[in-house]
Amino acid sequence: MSPILLAVAPIFGLILIGFALRRVEFPGPGFWPVSERLTYYVLFPALLVGGLSGRDFDQSAVGLAATLFASVCLAAGGLLAVRRWLPVSGPAFTSVFQGAIRPNTYVGMSAAAALLGPDWMTLSAVALLTLVPLVNVLCVLVLARHGVNGGGARRTALELAKNPLILACVAGFALNGLDIALPVVVDDLLSIMGKAALPMGLLAVGAGLRGEGLRDSVLPVATASTLHLILLPLVAFGCAEALGLDAVSRQAALIYTAVPVSVSAFILARQMGGDHRLMALIITFQTLVSALTLPLVLALLG
Repeated sequence: MSPILLAVAPIFGLILIGFALRRVEFPGPGFWPVSERLTYYVLFPALLVGGLSGRDFDQSAVGLAATLFASVCLAAGGLLAVRRWLPVSGPAFTSVFQGAIRPNTYVGMSAAAALLGPDWMTLSAVALLTLVPLVNVLCVLVLARHGVNGGGARRTALELAKNPLILACVAGFALNGLDIALPVVVDDLLSIMGKAALPMGLLAVGAGLRGEGLRDSVLPVATASTLHLILLPLVAFGCAEALGLDAVSRQAALIYTAVPVSVSAFILARQMGGDHRLMALIITFQTLVSALTLPLVLALLG
């Protein structure tokens, strides 16, 4: 079995365990929403802040950020350009759009930790600080234009200002830039909390999978999944080659463009008038299919 497949197999194993636990209603239906909030607002930020303090960033960080920024913008621009020819409603298009560009950071960081070596946290921080603001701005703007509830610049700014991943990355980079060393006790506390973030996040991803009504939404689900799991990493590979990225940075760019769509896309779709039922189907389908496509993309292009 290939090293890449061996590395990503436990990631999808945890997702399947989360799905199975929800199906048997263990430890209870109220557990999963609470655990997801705990992971998103506490454990994951602790992982980022603790992991970023004391890290060294070199010139490759700029190339990785440029690759990811260009890849997402090209994919988003292409999708918007063909919007008029897609036989879907406005709210359904917003779900296709999110499904095409929004990465699942839990899966991405788990794959990065398994495959990128000792610099995985540094590379992941660069990826998150590039992708999270960019993807949120693009998705909120598209939802404001094509969703039922709409929105505007104020909502976009508010969504970004309160995003815990962005705040954690900014805090970690600030500690790094100011050369502030965390006290040993605080660093150990963040490390312990951070170790719980990825398994808890992956279990929550599995618990959130839904498949009802997939046969009635084959076209939008297939469109979003093909764009995200195949075309987006191909674009990222082309941008990485054009910018001359080193092998590890190129692998990081592929990981964060080949992972499935984030479960947070469902929440945003429901809040801003997107087709949240279609969004749930896209999330489920991509998460399952990416168990095959992610190792394949990394093996062929990485």
